[in-house]
Amino acid sequence: MRMSLCNEVVRHLPFPQQCALARELGYDGLEIAPFTLGDEPHRLAPACIAELRSIASREGIGITGLHWLLMKPENLSITSRDAPVRQRTVDVMRRLIDLCADLGGHYLVHGSPRQRELITEHEREQRAFGAECFAAAGEHASTAGVVYCIEPLAPDETNFVTSVAEAADLVRQINIPALRTMIDCAAAMRGRDGDPARLLSTWLPSGLIAHVHLNDPNRRGPGQGSLQFKPILQALREKGYSGFLGVEPFIYEPDGPSSAARAIGYLRGCLE
Repeated sequence: MRMSLCNEVVRHLPFPQQCALARELGYDGLEIAPFTLGDEPHRLAPACIAELRSIASREGIGITGLHWLLMKPENLSITSRDAPVRQRTVDVMRRLIDLCADLGGHYLVHGSPRQRELITEHEREQRAFGAECFAAAGEHASTAGVVYCIEPLAPDETNFVTSVAEAADLVRQINIPALRTMIDCAAAMRGRDGDPARLLSTWLPSGLIAHVHLNDPNRRGPGQGSLQFKPILQALREKGYSGFLGVEPFIYEPDGPSSAARAIGYLRGCLE
């Protein structure tokens, strides 16, 4: 099982220290939230991108992918009824796909709940807009050689794509191999999907699951809540999952580095 630390957990540290800490704790990679790189991460200069990749290599860790994609810049939306807003958003998505590939990453996870909201009276139209944006991302991901994942989120976060089944239907409808979905343990438990182990056993054979985020429904790291991760890891192993597992807590107790350390220790213990 290859574990990747979502870097916003330790974003207060300079990037070289983020890489070094992740490696020292036993992570296999670092999963980057683009907003930690600046207010316009999609416009990073080639020299800056090369330096980030060089730092990670020098510290002995890989950059595995990107997530939390549309936090920066502001005023993005894939469901906006304003065509220029959607076009600007798709441009950012394409540039982030290129950033992921240039950093040596393999996947992008599209969560960004506030940037995909639906208004009841315009829901059908906005769903079509969202599908068009995801199709554009999937096509560009195909060219770049990475996978673009639609992330199902809990209904209290968004009203567009709130279950793996809904995400899978959208992926099948668009029908681009580089566009897939993923499972976030906290979102599954807090939403319509429920038990992540059962969910993985059901959906991994479909070939549509390209990534997994490990976190507790209390929004803390694995091992800091009631969710048992041994059955989740067992399901992943039994179904032959070979991708990365991103450790993505949202509440860092007592702090980011300690949360990251506790999570990887707990998960490695479960595996042993």
